Amino acid sequence: MAGATHAGAPLDPPLGAPRDRQAALTPELSELDLRLLDFERAWANRVGAKEAAILTEFALPAARYYQMLYVLIDSPAALRRDPLLVRRLQRLRDARTRSRAARTFRTDTQDPTD
Repeated sequence: MAGATHAGAPLDPPLGAPRDRQAALTPELSELDLRLLDFERAWANRVGAKEAAILTEFALPAARYYQMLYVLIDSPAALRRDPLLVRRLQRLRDARTRSRAARTFRTDTQDPTD
């Protein structure tokens, strides 16, 4: 019987019951989430085409990989797991976002030297 005691020692909690309050408040990272973080941590020491490595490692196109990664690095569980890595990835993402927003695209076709 789950949750019962045997000789004064508590057994496992009933199915579905959280083991502690913190576990109830924050969902754990999935195996894929952990693999994404491990890949990013290891990538700093690698050279080569990252997109090809993403496709090989995860069987995902790079765009989908980055969508998943950006959701992951916004999660409190990922931040608790590896704060330095997650904050570095957030800074890189934010810098890319600012860079894209700062770009100006010409809409006129007239040559400015005329």
